[in-house]
Amino acid sequence: MQEFTRQDRVGAEMHRELAMFLRNEAKDPRLGRVTIQEVRVVRDMSHAKVFFTLMDRDEAKDTAKVLNKAASFLRRHLAGKLKLRTVPQLHFEYDHSLEHGLRLSSLIDKAVAQDSHVDQEHDQIDQDKQED
Repeated sequence: MQEFTRQDRVGAEMHRELAMFLRNEAKDPRLGRVTIQEVRVVRDMSHAKVFFTLMDRDEAKDTAKVLNKAASFLRRHLAGKLKLRTVPQLHFEYDHSLEHGLRLSSLIDKAVAQDSHVDQEHDQIDQDKQED
């Protein structure tokens, strides 16, 4: 069984702290609607990509700008909460994986429906041949 690397553990802790801060303490109402999905920390611990989602996808670009402007403030907040010598620089990015998952699920549903429709047509043709 593979153990988690240090950057995975730091990323998980940053994820937890950022999510709690944005949910409970953020004064900007735009940030209260943000859901932190994942934090990926690079091996040398100098940078971290923070992936987030929103209910309204149209606000993603504006929210990313707000979050990236607040990155130094959020980094200072993390420095006070985490026991790290240096806290990674934060880079916020909208997470498109949920949209891709929904799109793939929709395509699979369409393919299954189309396949079952074709099977029904074949069954009907077979029944018609047996009646002749």
